[in-house]
Amino acid sequence: MTGRRGRDIVVGIDPARDWHLPLAWAADEAQRRRLPMRLVLAVPPQHDTHHVDGTPGHTALRQAAADRLQQAGNWVRDRHPEVDVTGDLLAGFPAPALGSVAKEARLVVLGSRHLSRTAEFFSAGSIVVPVSAQARCPVVVVGEAEHISQQPPYVVVGVDGSASATAALAFAFDEADLRGAALRAVCVWQQPVFMPNDEEVALRAQRTLLSEATAGLSEKYPDVHVTHEILTGHPVEELARAAEHALSVVVGRRGRGGYSGMRIGSVVHGLLHRAHCPVITVPTE
Repeated sequence: MTGRRGRDIVVGIDPARDWHLPLAWAADEAQRRRLPMRLVLAVPPQHDTHHVDGTPGHTALRQAAADRLQQAGNWVRDRHPEVDVTGDLLAGFPAPALGSVAKEARLVVLGSRHLSRTAEFFSAGSIVVPVSAQARCPVVVVGEAEHISQQPPYVVVGVDGSASATAALAFAFDEADLRGAALRAVCVWQQPVFMPNDEEVALRAQRTLLSEATAGLSEKYPDVHVTHEILTGHPVEELARAAEHALSVVVGRRGRGGYSGMRIGSVVHGLLHRAHCPVITVPTE
């Protein structure tokens, strides 16, 4: 795999849940971007080696996981025969194992169980938050299907002037260009509680921010129709509402660290649970 590092679209396969939705998104993206796919499934170590059936049971578990990988690979080949797809069966717990692989990926695609924030944090099988926090590449969380029936199709990107939002904007332009979709660049202004601002001044600053952030990219991607939208309210609620019928919503991902690298920002975390389309988070790098 050494020669392929940094080129793969990595997909985390959950052996206990349906993988068709995230796998379909990843396979279509691999075909559009002409990138290879790497399907990854991690089998945790057995907790108790004292029982007689411990080793056979673990062997059976690994075989079932290998069969699952094979099924997923065959499904991708049937969908897009031209896509190069491989499967990796890893030993270890899913979150750290996939997080390690994600450090060398071009793009990581995960499914979502739409757990609550508390359940997500404490779930032993949860990989979305820690992998999203650790990955050095964009991470796509597919909890619901993209809205391909919406005409014209569009991608939503959140813009707030940060370095991570700048990276997200660049990715969103590229994605919209690949998809032949429009791009809705959205700023969300939230009225300060303790230090009220002049609303008109604040909105004018947001309009300037959007114009300056998109100017160079609009020249680079002349075929992408871009609209600037300034919404007022809570960022999570407004971005989720704007992306209700979108192909995807793209946002910047700030910071890594904490327990299992789970500091990814409140807006990103909120969108992972509220958005009704794939959520793409992009790191500053």
